[in-house]
Amino acid sequence: MTRVPLRWERREPPLEAVAVLALGPAVPVLAAAARSRIQSGRRLAVAADEGALLVLGEVADLPWADGARYLGSEGGVLVPTTARPQPSAALWRAALGATEEQLCVLVPGHALVTDPPAPGCDPTGLDPYLGGAAQENGITASEGGPSA
Repeated sequence: MTRVPLRWERREPPLEAVAVLALGPAVPVLAAAARSRIQSGRRLAVAADEGALLVLGEVADLPWADGARYLGSEGGVLVPTTARPQPSAALWRAALGATEEQLCVLVPGHALVTDPPAPGCDPTGLDPYLGGAAQENGITASEGGPSA
């Protein structure tokens, strides 16, 4: 068995954001912010399951929620805009078995591989992810995207 630790280094300057990821309790708030953005005409793509919500789009269109992370693209992998994985993102993509067509996300403590969502999203498609956790946990959403 070979173990390779994933380390993170600070990245300067940051990557341009192409996506935002929420995990766990931040999912309902990001879902609400994304829904609002889509209803206002922004074109976003969304991939989600019970514990993760990934929103892709133009930097100015991306929503925000406390606890979410902006992601940029490096070596075919979506990684935090302010962090660089070591070994390289491309090596992690291969190790995770992501096909060329799949999205691969790498953040501290989590790796996700999924089929890319279709561009554009029906805002009602986010309803199952809204839940009541946003209000219960005091998590706040914002219409403001990254200040790129």
